[in-house]
Amino acid sequence: MKHTRAIALAALVGMTLVSTGCALVRGQETVGAYVDDAAITAAIKAKFIDDKVVSAGSISVETLNGTVQLSGFAKTTAEKMQAETIARASKNVKAVRNDIVVRP
Repeated sequence: MKHTRAIALAALVGMTLVSTGCALVRGQETVGAYVDDAAITAAIKAKFIDDKVVSAGSISVETLNGTVQLSGFAKTTAEKMQAETIARASKNVKAVRNDIVVRP
């Protein structure tokens, strides 16, 4: 029974390391940085959903080492700027790159 638990735990740890290995490919130094970036992205997307100006489905959010990149399409310049404002005001954001295209 002890051996089964040890093997299961080793497999879990191995799968965790393999699945978070993408963080190293993206240029991040630690799993913690990857988790922080995921939390920033999730928080911004949640704020987009709550906002009446920003269309959450049309704007993508990606975060790398605290730098947020916004991309996609906005209907107005006001929507584009509101998305950037929300991203900049979010916790732990170091910089925002706004690549949103305004398309009428």
